[in-house]
Amino acid sequence: MTSTESVAVPTAAIRPARVGREEAREDSARARLGRGLQHGGWFVAPFFVLFGLFVIVPVLRGLWLSFTDANISGVGAHFVGLDNYREALDDPLVWSSLGHSAYFTLLVVPCIVVLAFLLAMLAHHIERAKWLWRLCFFAPFLLPSAVVGNLWWWLFQPATGMVNHVLGLQTPWLTQKSTAMLAIVICTLWWTVGFSFLLYLAALQNIPQHLYEAAELDGANAWRRTLHITLPMLRNITGLIVVLQILASLQLFDQAVILYQFGPGPEESTRTFVQYTLEQGFTSYRVGYASAISFILFLIIAVIALGRMWLLRKREEGVR
Repeated sequence: MTSTESVAVPTAAIRPARVGREEAREDSARARLGRGLQHGGWFVAPFFVLFGLFVIVPVLRGLWLSFTDANISGVGAHFVGLDNYREALDDPLVWSSLGHSAYFTLLVVPCIVVLAFLLAMLAHHIERAKWLWRLCFFAPFLLPSAVVGNLWWWLFQPATGMVNHVLGLQTPWLTQKSTAMLAIVICTLWWTVGFSFLLYLAALQNIPQHLYEAAELDGANAWRRTLHITLPMLRNITGLIVVLQILASLQLFDQAVILYQFGPGPEESTRTFVQYTLEQGFTSYRVGYASAISFILFLIIAVIALGRMWLLRKREEGVR
């Protein structure tokens, strides 16, 4: 027997054994998955049923309507292909309302991020009555949008509102174009900053204390500790807050329509993308066209969310 033959025999014998072990592992994984579905599937089944019934089905129904000329009655709808999307891209009100939503987003997102961080730092380092400070900062977020909109409508009244009284002004916040969007931004900051504040506060509590102690021993002052420890450790949560606020701000509707009594604001300066969609669907009764507009916003939001996921994955790969 040659040396070549003596080596070939063990290799041929080992290969089937290795294949057998791999098949056994796959069968074991399938068995575990089957047992998991058998025992845990009943617990998640109600969620999937409700999710499909109230999310998937309406989304698919809306997608179909966007290719039709359906009215609000749902009778006599005809397939029109991409005509609704072509009309939306040529509609100047679509672009102006999208511009108003984007302008609001540019104003409110940086303010929320900075204000939420400062409030979280204050609540994290304060010694007395921590629960009271946290409650005060987070409580407005629990209020319904109707309450918040009507509350700030009274506060912005030029003659009797508290805003002008405190600032010593006579500014018609809700009736002039230059301050109309600013009023919505102020209302939104007061109402929604508590959510981002809570995320920052939880992230601050998870930063290891020994990092600050080591930096303090090295002579780093409070500003340097914040700049070189706190901010880098909050990078991921800051990215999450920015994305969440962008997605929420692009869907601005409640506080805007309540502040301006369901109107488009002075010189139509506060008509948002969602508001224009509802006007087309429930005022002009063009449900098919409104569905097409809503899916344009859906695509914009999806691109932003997927872009955030791609950047996060690239960052994780870079760290590895």
